[in-house]
Amino acid sequence: MDQLALFFVLMLAAIVVVPLSDRLKLPAPVLMTLLGGVLALIPFVPNVRIDPDLILPLLLPPLLYAAVQRTSWRQFAANKRAILLLAVGLVFVTTAAVAAVADAVVPGISLAAACALGALVAPPDPVAATAVAGALGLPRRMISILEGEGLFNDVTAIVLYHVAVAAAVSGEFSLPHAALELLLSAVVAVAVGLALGWAANKLMGVVGDATLQIGLSLLVPFASYALAEEFHGSGVLAVLTTALFLAEHAFEADDVQARLVGNTFWEIVDTLITGIAFGLIGLELHTVFNVGAGYRGEMLQHAGLVVAVVVGVRLLYLLPASWVARRLHTLRDMDEDIPMTWRETVIMWWSGMRGVASVALALAIPLTTDHDGRFPAREELLFIAFAVVLATLVVQGLTLPWLVKRLGVRSDIEAEHDLERALAVRAMTAARSRLKQIERDEELDEELIEMLYRRALEVGARISPDIVDEERRGSHARRLARLKALRRIQEDMLSAARHEVLAARSEPGNDPEIVDRVLRHLDLRSMRGL
Repeated sequence: MDQLALFFVLMLAAIVVVPLSDRLKLPAPVLMTLLGGVLALIPFVPNVRIDPDLILPLLLPPLLYAAVQRTSWRQFAANKRAILLLAVGLVFVTTAAVAAVADAVVPGISLAAACALGALVAPPDPVAATAVAGALGLPRRMISILEGEGLFNDVTAIVLYHVAVAAAVSGEFSLPHAALELLLSAVVAVAVGLALGWAANKLMGVVGDATLQIGLSLLVPFASYALAEEFHGSGVLAVLTTALFLAEHAFEADDVQARLVGNTFWEIVDTLITGIAFGLIGLELHTVFNVGAGYRGEMLQHAGLVVAVVVGVRLLYLLPASWVARRLHTLRDMDEDIPMTWRETVIMWWSGMRGVASVALALAIPLTTDHDGRFPAREELLFIAFAVVLATLVVQGLTLPWLVKRLGVRSDIEAEHDLERALAVRAMTAARSRLKQIERDEELDEELIEMLYRRALEVGARISPDIVDEERRGSHARRLARLKALRRIQEDMLSAARHEVLAARSEPGNDPEIVDRVLRHLDLRSMRGL
């Protein structure tokens, strides 16, 4: 098996694992990691040969862009305090704690190398956290915080990592210079992200066609990452800024086709790249098992200690931080998503799984320093990093569903239903208001007006049937039953039409391009009914 065949196997597995994870009630990223680990043990499966410097630029931009599609800038702004506490404060604290422990127990390690280890294991993975938490029916406020933490903590951790590695390689470190580098990296990234987001938004308006717009959206995250890195900014923050800008401005309300096609496209991209990323984590076990053959027992002890620090620091940080957040929320009556109970805090603690960024940064540790020496304790740093990823991703990922069930943490269905109902009322009201304007401007038949008012009511009633009174609800139910029967018959009619057109495609003398044009017309009619 060659490298290309291995990637095709991972993509196929990424697709198959999705329904399998639903049946087994287990997170798909965890299953892909386990599958990669199994493949790594098979003799004919080759070692993965990817330049570590390419892992982050190839995998993170599309994963981050896809994750941002599920949120919005206003949601981040509303939760900025919680996100900053986790994505900045907790990353600094975890980096410092891991660096102190590693510096004390790992032989031959320098303080800068220990800080690099702390930085690369500090950030929970955004894909793992949201994929696992989202499938468990957790409250939306918790998922919002986990998404925000996962998306922004890589920014802090990667900058800290680069500063620490530079200090380890050169043997020099300046705190003011490091602080200035962190600040400039953020400023450059935001500037690049906003500029590219604005330019991409304008270009999408120029190209017009939904297919071209989606193709452009695939290029944008890679361009944003590469351009920011070229100007010594944070590529991760640039991608997030671009994605948030486009999420707010890219599509108008009536760009129905572009929005539907775009959502489907990015769901496919997210599924495939997530599968490849976590499959690669498992495959890299082959590399890790071959390091430190003579003193693996000692390395396991050190790795276990670092895992305990990573997991323990998160709990010790979250407990007081959540208490303070709840106090401020009560005193100031803020509209902010925070864990409201100790049970939710425990779930957030156990959701801190490491993943793609930690593995990529570990593999990117230089082999040598500027003084022609080996990078301090590189093999053991690599071993410890993978131990942290596997322990948090596999152990926590597999036990999180049990813990959620045990603690009884569930989404607030009533609150979600109330929001859905409120949006249904707003949609119905907007439709009726627009109909009144049209009625004033145009002379419409009374029967047509009555029918259109019923349709305006159905706009909201189909979203949330309980917005209509009991009498109208029964009438609406009967109309809905008739509509379902009508659509079923219409679909059967369109199916017969499509079969006939497809049969004509294989007949001699019929231009396939024209046949496909007619078939596309029928497909579009199927989406919106006859």
